[in-house]
Amino acid sequence: MGKDAQFDGETMVEVWRSPAPPPPPSLVSPDAASLMLEQSSDTLSSPTSVLGDITINKVEWEGVGGLESLQLQALKKVASQGVLWKHPTEAKSLVFTLHHGGDVEADGNCLFTASQRAMRLRESPLEVRLRTVKRFLIEYEACIVDQQIINDMISHLYAPDVTTGWGVHVVQDVKLLARKADREALDASIEELVQVGVSRDSAAESIMKDHCIPVADGESWAKYMSLSGSYNDEYDIITLQYTEEGLLGVDENREGRAAAFGDDIAIQCLASEYEREIFVVQAHGTDAMVDSSNCLFFLPHRPSQQVQVCHPPVFLFMKGTGWCSAGADHYEPIMAYSASHLPQETAAFVL
Repeated sequence: MGKDAQFDGETMVEVWRSPAPPPPPSLVSPDAASLMLEQSSDTLSSPTSVLGDITINKVEWEGVGGLESLQLQALKKVASQGVLWKHPTEAKSLVFTLHHGGDVEADGNCLFTASQRAMRLRESPLEVRLRTVKRFLIEYEACIVDQQIINDMISHLYAPDVTTGWGVHVVQDVKLLARKADREALDASIEELVQVGVSRDSAAESIMKDHCIPVADGESWAKYMSLSGSYNDEYDIITLQYTEEGLLGVDENREGRAAAFGDDIAIQCLASEYEREIFVVQAHGTDAMVDSSNCLFFLPHRPSQQVQVCHPPVFLFMKGTGWCSAGADHYEPIMAYSASHLPQETAAFVL
């Protein structure tokens, strides 16, 4: 097949090996957080690097597109009656009214952009992403989490066995990481196979599987989740798509603009890093086979057991118009405002 292309064999995310920095001075202490939770102001700012004079406009739910009347009714209820949040370890509780925080770009960075806006952070979405990955590696390498369980979960999500699972999925994706510095050599090897009659997709599948990194464990997940689709990313995301019949296609990400979509692992690490609970709010439509009283779901993501909840919760909105979209991955910010004037007994939901 001609001379072999040369590929570097880097396997570690060395940038994350440095010791964890001390918490930024803007983080409040647990005692200060307790005092903050007792405050009765109607606008609760995040205690972590708040945006100061920068105003984030809340959007009433009537102005959010794509909502059915069933969904809109439920969301208006949490805006008017609020939700009751109880601190997980302390005898403290607050009512929050929930409002849409505006659209964010569907560029693969939406989890981190929505979180940055919902928490009113000075940090950029990229900084939020990288802090999340660093938190993951700290917990993963210290075995705060069960490495085998995490590895199995990552492999199932990003490196599935494409010979199984077809009772649930129509298309399965396999994620690989190609070093940007290797792309020219990869292209040359693919072209060699094309020249001897191999289809472009089959050639790309063969070369990429041989020379790229599968996202199949904690360390490769950290590499993957660090990618924001920018020119400065070290790796490009390659996606192999399969149906039950075999290879469907290869997304070679020629321009290197694909970003790693946030997943449940990332949300849990966000919760740990920012010392708060994160609730993903799903609003389901009439085709989701739920009755009107159960069309809104609050899916909790809590910090690891070693992390104390020091700050108010964060809420992220995930639209869902049916069962299949319940696993969608576009997040939008929800702005939560403390509402001490609302009685806890009449809150729309108790979290």
